[in-house]
Amino acid sequence: MTAHIQEKPMMLGTREAAEFLGMSLSFLRMSRCEGHRGNRTPGPPFYKIGKVVRYSTADLRAWLDARRCETGA
Repeated sequence: MTAHIQEKPMMLGTREAAEFLGMSLSFLRMSRCEGHRGNRTPGPPFYKIGKVVRYSTADLRAWLDARRCETGA
């Protein structure tokens, strides 16, 4: 019998999410406030509960995976 171990999604604040992604704090803040504009890369999905903003590590990984490019592409 194979045990399924599911990773509990970890919720990160903006600073921690920026560090996780290797992006600037201002990128996440601007993408949240301005949304998708023109040729700018849209930011990752986030949760807002009252004034608190949180990012799921699963969402951040999926966002990064969607932007993966192969050499020569």
